Amino acid sequence: MPRTTRSWAQRVFRTGSLAGALRIRRAAAPHIAAADIVHVHSNGLLPELCASMARRAGKPVVLTLYGTEIWHYRRKFGVDLFTSAYRHADAVTFYSRGLHQRAQELGLDRPAASVIYPPVAPSFRFHDAAEMLAVRRALGLQAANVLVNVKRLHPLAGQQYLLEAMPAVLRAHPDTQLVICGTGALLPELQAVARSSGVETHVTFAGLVDNAQVARYCAAADLFVLPSRLEALPTVAVEALASGTPVVSSDNPGGVELNGVFGVDVTVVPRETVAPLAGAIVAALSHRRRTSPATRAAVEAQFRAAAVAAQYWNVYDSVRRKVL
Repeated sequence: MPRTTRSWAQRVFRTGSLAGALRIRRAAAPHIAAADIVHVHSNGLLPELCASMARRAGKPVVLTLYGTEIWHYRRKFGVDLFTSAYRHADAVTFYSRGLHQRAQELGLDRPAASVIYPPVAPSFRFHDAAEMLAVRRALGLQAANVLVNVKRLHPLAGQQYLLEAMPAVLRAHPDTQLVICGTGALLPELQAVARSSGVETHVTFAGLVDNAQVARYCAAADLFVLPSRLEALPTVAVEALASGTPVVSSDNPGGVELNGVFGVDVTVVPRETVAPLAGAIVAALSHRRRTSPATRAAVEAQFRAAAVAAQYWNVYDSVRRKVL
């Protein structure tokens, strides 16, 4: 359902949510009535209202949580559709163990909760060193070393620290290019950081690119760098690993969890720091390699669509058996 632009009257009198709720009810009601199970994702008016509608219709509900709704959870007074959806869902799945743990810390512990990692598309496939160089040439990347970051240009993504780390990286490896894929309001500020750091000729802001192009950049990189301040389970990092590219991540919860899954192919450094990040990048470029067979096996076993779908089918089956 596409978002609608609210009129000034709706913004002033806060009637936009009511109008949106009416649209959702009209569109979703017949589908919910015909469903065996209603699977809602994340938070916001659409999933929260549909969870409520499904409950009233006697339909079992599965709720999948990605991160924002837990990291920034605040119990509301009065009507709190998210907490109600969470408490009453027949099953809840989390995108990471760290996210599940945070929910428990917030007092949101509950039965029938599990962790199912996000799936990685087949376009993100392993590339050995020769294939990596072929993709790099096709993309027109001429540098000897290529770093890639994929993330919305937002303070939580931490790209500023990566740009500030680049001078030290370039002192050790002068022929290095950083490609940042993503768009956002922070672009002018990040461009200014690149200029003030004297690295602007070594940084490409690729803008918003489609997933097929992201797959090519991940395959072409020597290293994927994700200095985010907060992540539940960074799918973009798993996509890089699936492409054969090692990862340097900050010690956000998702990065730490990926290190536990993939071991040495995910290097973790303290978040919001520059020197350790630069040091990890320099060390990785000094000993360039592709990811290990163990990482490839872990991707196939836990992150491919078929493996993820099988886990969701198990959840659906458990819910159906519980309500029958």
